[in-house]
Amino acid sequence: MSIGSQELSTEKLDVMDSESLASELKKAKEELFNLRFQAATGNVANNGRVRAVKRDIARIYTVLRERELGIRSIPVKVEASAKTSKAKTKKKAAEAAEATEEAAE
Repeated sequence: MSIGSQELSTEKLDVMDSESLASELKKAKEELFNLRFQAATGNVANNGRVRAVKRDIARIYTVLRERELGIRSIPVKVEASAKTSKAKTKKKAAEAAEATEEAAE
């Protein structure tokens, strides 16, 4: 059993895109700040939560760095690839139309 949040397991981080990872990282950093502030004032309810949040942050940074290095693949969204293929098709059609116009001249 690993220490950290259940919702931020490595399997779940693998399927997230970079934008959602960045938002999760921001949330985790804010939570860590609040936990440190609570610890300084003596109001922290769960001391183990600080350790778990630190590990979540490290896990997110690891996934982002592995994607940057090409060790871990970036998940491809079906919607994004469909939009890309439509854009490529439109671009090819426009290029073909220009080529036929140039040939006709």
